[in-house]
Amino acid sequence: LVMSSPLFLLIAIAIKLDSKGEIFFSQERLGYQSKFFNCIKFRTMVENAEKSGAVWAQKDDARITKFGKFLRRTRLDEVPQFINILKGDMSIIGPRPERTEFVKELSQNYPFYTIRNVIKPGLTGWAQVEYPYASTKEEQYTKLRYDLYYIKERNLLLDFKIIIKTISTVLFYRGT
Repeated sequence: LVMSSPLFLLIAIAIKLDSKGEIFFSQERLGYQSKFFNCIKFRTMVENAEKSGAVWAQKDDARITKFGKFLRRTRLDEVPQFINILKGDMSIIGPRPERTEFVKELSQNYPFYTIRNVIKPGLTGWAQVEYPYASTKEEQYTKLRYDLYYIKERNLLLDFKIIIKTISTVLFYRGT
């Protein structure tokens, strides 16, 4: 967090210049042992983007700001989650924490969905580096399979692979 503070400042200025609204965005997520926590991110969408209710982000989503597209492609919108890591809500590697609204629906369709919560959610994970943003239940199911693989097979070598792929995504602008 200390090393990235100059980057935080530049991102904050760019967000304010790009669109009106807050710099940070907090959203309730389901984490370890199915406990709720507020996940902190840089705001990438227009103000009041979900006034009609929770909706999965789509490719070329009109709610995403111009600078928000850059933040999402580089995954820099996730950097404030180091605060969640310091608070103990998240770890660096693990299944991404999901929004509570979506967990209810997904766990009804996929009985093993909540198994993801046996370990702390992560800033990055196997599903994130192997599969793009999921915007449908079917795509969420595919990501679930990657998450369950990670939970079953996790080890230092796999964690190292995830970190290398995450760095590559950020440096080479490979996010979705």
